[in-house]
Amino acid sequence: MSGGGTPFPNEGRLSVRIAQMDMKQPATRPANPRFSSGPCTKPPTYKLKALSGAALGRSHRAPMGKAKLKKVIDETREILGIPDDYRIGIVPASDTGAFEMAIWSLLGERHVEMVAWESFGAGWITDVAQQLKIEHSVHTAQYGEIVDMAELNYDNDVCFTWNGTTSGVRLPDGNMIPANRGGLTLCDATSAAFAMELPWNKLDVVTFSWQKVLGGEAAHGMLILSPNAVKRLEQYTPAWPLPKIFRLTKGGKLIESIFCGETINTPSMLAVEDYLFTLDWARSVGGLKGLINRSEANAKLIARFVDKHEWIDHLAINPAIRSTTSVCLKFTDDRITDGASFAKAIAKRLEEENIALDIGSYRDAPPGLRIWCGGTVETSDIAAMLPWLSWAFETEINT
Repeated sequence: MSGGGTPFPNEGRLSVRIAQMDMKQPATRPANPRFSSGPCTKPPTYKLKALSGAALGRSHRAPMGKAKLKKVIDETREILGIPDDYRIGIVPASDTGAFEMAIWSLLGERHVEMVAWESFGAGWITDVAQQLKIEHSVHTAQYGEIVDMAELNYDNDVCFTWNGTTSGVRLPDGNMIPANRGGLTLCDATSAAFAMELPWNKLDVVTFSWQKVLGGEAAHGMLILSPNAVKRLEQYTPAWPLPKIFRLTKGGKLIESIFCGETINTPSMLAVEDYLFTLDWARSVGGLKGLINRSEANAKLIARFVDKHEWIDHLAINPAIRSTTSVCLKFTDDRITDGASFAKAIAKRLEEENIALDIGSYRDAPPGLRIWCGGTVETSDIAAMLPWLSWAFETEINT
């Protein structure tokens, strides 16, 4: 029994059976039960036939392939409102590859402030401390909280995630980052891009991947560089060797072709076509503003549900820093004796009923649920799923 069972044990199995009989399954089911935090669900209008124009079997160096890759860059800039003097490149290995490329190529010129409030931010600390062995300071917060960014020294380089995918928190804004700073700010924004406003003048490096907010395919990352980041690349050479897929300069100059669609290695032209479809869909729902509105509507629906039920709460207690994409929840009922087993049982019930797939908390995070609320998720599916969450809880707590 993963819950605490009935508070009146002498009533025995009969009371449990009555409780289970009383909790009927909701009548409405989500049309799409996919609430994974990555890869995330496809846009609602997605059909495989939309990829029929992909440059399959063609070289990515051929005019057709190069045009599609350049279109990826141009349309990403348009929708996200990225300044014209920022470079945008398509790089290998998803967001992880993009951020690794940035820290291995840019860091080491000065002291680094490493900031982490979830699992992936902690991973970047490992790179800096154990692999690159750079002079650094570490600033961490517990799951559900964030670091006070105003206390950092921005004459140093600063590395952080904008949205904590595994902890359900985000930076509310970039007000604490000075516009004039001596160091570079490196931001992993993979679960924030296309769902939250990013203050480009406060960010020197931004990375994300296609399979998150827009529901594209994995294995490709986006690397966005400010003029100051480019200047660092051209004036600083790291003390360690760089593999080919990390090299952004040649002869002390930026390899500009990378930021015009000539990728370092061979991309999947099928994934490229898929991402172009997601960008078209993004425009159809109102661009960045429309995507933000969709994500916020989903997160608000869950927040209202949490407010009405005493047995569940957000991992992030402060509403100002709650994520609107990766919404992390915890069970708070006193009858629960094994939180991890109980949360897994809830997720299993909902998956077996094909109501909510892949909503268990991240393996390193506190026990609970993680429900993706990015713009490709329909609010009607969130609304249909939540009564089933009540059903799963009541069924499991009385089992």
